[in-house]
Amino acid sequence: MKKIISLSFVLMLLFIFAVGCASSDSQGFDSSQFINVVSREDGSGTRGAFVEIVEVEDADGNDATSLEAVIQNSTNGIMATVAGDKYSIGYISLGSLNDSVTSVSVDGVEATAENVKSGHYKIARPFNIAYKNDISEVAQDFINFILSADGQAIVEENSLVAAVEGDTYSPSGLSGNIVVGGSTSVTPLMEKLAEAYEALNEGVSIEIQSTGSSAGMTGAMEGSLDIGMASRDLKDSEKAELEHQAIAIDGIAVIVNNENTITDLTLEEIQGIYLGEITSWNEVE
Repeated sequence: MKKIISLSFVLMLLFIFAVGCASSDSQGFDSSQFINVVSREDGSGTRGAFVEIVEVEDADGNDATSLEAVIQNSTNGIMATVAGDKYSIGYISLGSLNDSVTSVSVDGVEATAENVKSGHYKIARPFNIAYKNDISEVAQDFINFILSADGQAIVEENSLVAAVEGDTYSPSGLSGNIVVGGSTSVTPLMEKLAEAYEALNEGVSIEIQSTGSSAGMTGAMEGSLDIGMASRDLKDSEKAELEHQAIAIDGIAVIVNNENTITDLTLEEIQGIYLGEITSWNEVE
């Protein structure tokens, strides 16, 4: 009977040890694992700005993002992928950052609105709107609100940097419909601006389409959108047809999973990761 009890006790200890090891392995971060690169799609303003600033380019200046990268077509898609994959890395608008992922410092500088404003955080770009010069009166009034002190205060409330110093906005009393479309990175800010504007001008309805920067510029040029949104500088061909205005300055946060132990990367390391030259996490410890 004692032998049976002793054997049972030993087996129980072995089971507890095995479970404990398995739990430890499943929860710990193993830096020898491959880096799973996550990127935005072609045509994304965020991707275009990121590639240009970080120089993820070939000798001819073309986008050279690793062919192994997982492609997501929205900010939320990037965040969901990184939040669910311990060994992934991605990039998103700083204004969209939340606690589901972790933002790494770049060259020792945290991704914050203050560091973007000071110029110390280097991965930053403008949020632009673009429109035809024969824009409707009500759409122009919405733009006036965005660029006012009231609109720019909303910009800063969303961890972004104001692009202009405007005057106080006075409601116009206009009515009508406005269609805005484009960058998925600009969309969260635009939704808040639209909500505030509609509260001041009850006769106005604003529809926002989150379709990507290139689609936003195309829609503005073709006339299907009153206002296009881009999270990058406009191309020369777009500038030739559209008026444009920066409404905010946004940092691009480089994000990793919350279990990742890496807290800082150099700009050169980020470049190497996205070019596919750095492939495992222990290369950047």
